Amino acid sequence: MAEPSYLTAVRESYDTVAVDYVERVPPPAALDPLSRAMLAGFAELVRAEGLGPVADLGCGPGRVTAYLAGLGVPAFGVDLSPRMVELARHAYPGLRFSEGSMTALETGDGELGGILAWYSTHHTPPRWLPAVFAEFHRTLAPGGYLLWGDYVGEERLRPTRGYGGPVSYESYLLPLGRVADLLKQAGLVVTARLEQEPGGRVNRPHACVLARKPPRAAVSLSSPSASLT
Repeated sequence: MAEPSYLTAVRESYDTVAVDYVERVPPPAALDPLSRAMLAGFAELVRAEGLGPVADLGCGPGRVTAYLAGLGVPAFGVDLSPRMVELARHAYPGLRFSEGSMTALETGDGELGGILAWYSTHHTPPRWLPAVFAEFHRTLAPGGYLLWGDYVGEERLRPTRGYGGPVSYESYLLPLGRVADLLKQAGLVVTARLEQEPGGRVNRPHACVLARKPPRAAVSLSSPSASLT
């Protein structure tokens, strides 16, 4: 099966601008307080469950992956761009980074205690989001958490330059409610959402959604199928 054209455009664009991206995008410590609080809360929830590692999907140069690791979370990164993965491995040799697509993760069913999709799904055409979110559900352990963060709105953007270089990707901004509905349709339970107006370095509305894969139901001792031995 041929790779969707949008994935090719994203890979080639970020390979081109990877070095400039590192220079222009602020590190996680420079995020606004609410975004940092969402990351910290996500890390605390994942640590408490102890269900497995966190996959930082669309990890770019690995800064947020390393930030999560600093919060005590066993984290690894996945990115479509080989150049971004190369930069991440060089900057954080103690962490694991690999090339991959959110549409088909090389992760077994239920292996992940958490998924971070931090400003990494807006290049995905809306018709592909159900498949991406289904992959999130498949790879999360029962009780595992997803933290999604991205720009929101109702726009389709077609930039020709980004981060100081030429790009060919597109961006699709959706209302926060639409994103939450798609996550629910994928079988995830939305437990919190935060929407912020533009401010500081951010010139568009942006939001975070915390969702969870339902835990396995406990077997009742009164159930006919339960037994004590």
